[in-house]
Amino acid sequence: MLKLIKKLLYARATAMLGDKLVKLASGAILTVFVARMLGASELGIYSIVMAWSAFLVPITSLGLNNIVVRQMVKHDNGHAAMTMLYSAVTLRLLLGIVGGGVMLLAFYLLYPDMLAGNTAIAIPALFLLQAFFGFLLFEFYLNYQGTFRSPAYAKSVISLVSFAVKLTLLYRGFGIASLLLLTGIEFLVVGLAQYFLYRHKHQPYKEGESRWPGYHPGHFSWQHAKLLLKRSSWLWLSGIVSVIYLKIDIVMLGAMAGTEQAGIYAAASRLSELWYVFPATLAARYYPDMIKAHQQGWTPYYLKLRRYALMFFSAAVAIAVVMSLTSPWIISLLFGQDFAAAVDVLRIHIWAGCFVFVRYLISQHLLITEQEPLSLLSHSVGAVLNVGLNFWLIPKMGIVGAAWATLISYAYASFFFLLFARSTRQQLWQLIRTRA
Repeated sequence: MLKLIKKLLYARATAMLGDKLVKLASGAILTVFVARMLGASELGIYSIVMAWSAFLVPITSLGLNNIVVRQMVKHDNGHAAMTMLYSAVTLRLLLGIVGGGVMLLAFYLLYPDMLAGNTAIAIPALFLLQAFFGFLLFEFYLNYQGTFRSPAYAKSVISLVSFAVKLTLLYRGFGIASLLLLTGIEFLVVGLAQYFLYRHKHQPYKEGESRWPGYHPGHFSWQHAKLLLKRSSWLWLSGIVSVIYLKIDIVMLGAMAGTEQAGIYAAASRLSELWYVFPATLAARYYPDMIKAHQQGWTPYYLKLRRYALMFFSAAVAIAVVMSLTSPWIISLLFGQDFAAAVDVLRIHIWAGCFVFVRYLISQHLLITEQEPLSLLSHSVGAVLNVGLNFWLIPKMGIVGAAWATLISYAYASFFFLLFARSTRQQLWQLIRTRA
């Protein structure tokens, strides 16, 4: 038994899953405490700010997470590979600062009342410190070199410490501003931790070469930067659009129904989205295997993709059934009777996971087969669909309408878009026909 536990702890997938699970689980527990101690309205404000923070992630990531390493390994020259990595980091840091400033301006224009008192310091700090997520590119390079556990465990420890401090502050009577400020500090610490791990653990690019010097903006190259931006442009735009259709419901509810209704909806959606950690982590873990299968030919590739898709979809259906049946008990236990309206939201929202689970694999497939424009198109239509449905359904059905808008738009953008493009329709048919 001890050997089995040790083996699991050292498994790459376990380390990566543990990091994401800790972050999402701590976020879900924090949602419960904010709801219990501060009420639905404060939870709504917190959720709206964090939704805006989520908008910054794809804007500042530039779609470079997987692209950078894929382009680096094409270089035989270690200096060229290093220059490409450091140029990508510089791009992300610069865009993070600029994007954070623009986001802060837009937030002030839409929610001037929220930028008062302590939140006037916490929200700008959150948006600007998020720029340090640009250092996460060092983690992707470490993963490529085979170092998975240290970066994942470092992020898990930082998340747990931040979570403990946030709970302590809540118990001591601090409000939303303290939570937002700590989240910004967490972005800073995680980014620096990944860089220090990279400096300590990265191996020479080629056998016989020396280790690279530390990161410096002076290594920036416009030639490499333009290549990366050209290659990642579709993924960048797709990421921006995807987060709009993933998070726009909270923002629109806050504007159309008030922060209290947004808080009740956030309680249900947080429980639903908690499960997304599993496909996100496993898809990242299986991505190298899918690339290798694709290099062997279409038949082994489709076999592997079909196997993963069935596994992901079956897990999502099982989760949806259990959560639908137990939602009244779960909501009552975690949030209390004041959040009873969240039961109907959860029963609808949880089924969106059936499509989201599979979408993580589809996104990898589009990247491997160089069909990135389809990813952008699917997310764009999904975003327009979500916004339009929210405008129509929220006035008629309130938070339940927002849940239906989410389910319908997720279903299209995650899966049914495959039926509307000739190439993906043929690939889907081949996938269904493939047999072991």
